[in-house]
Amino acid sequence: VLLRFYTAITESVITSSISVWFGSATSQSKHSLQWIVRCAERIIGCPLPSITNLPSARSNKTARKIMADPSHPGHTLFQHLPSLRNQRLRALNTRTTHHLHSFFPQAITLINSHKLL
Repeated sequence: VLLRFYTAITESVITSSISVWFGSATSQSKHSLQWIVRCAERIIGCPLPSITNLPSARSNKTARKIMADPSHPGHTLFQHLPSLRNQRLRALNTRTTHHLHSFFPQAITLINSHKLL
């Protein structure tokens, strides 16, 4: 019962739009969120997923949905490289680290790293 409550309420509040804001979060705020998860883990009495694993899974899922939907405004940002052998995505040019750590560049990096495996 406590695990379902955590998943339904606490985790959904912590991870709301996590794929958008986690890349630019400070290490202190990430540590604070992880502390909350560990406290909930002690209360529930069973292991919970780390806060650092959630953004990559959610970003990957969100990026795949955007790539599949041609009507999405960000669909054109996911361009494949011209090579027929390699289905990697073209990296976005960024001028600032703030933009580099935003959703689209991070999602492209994540997808390209998974395609190498």
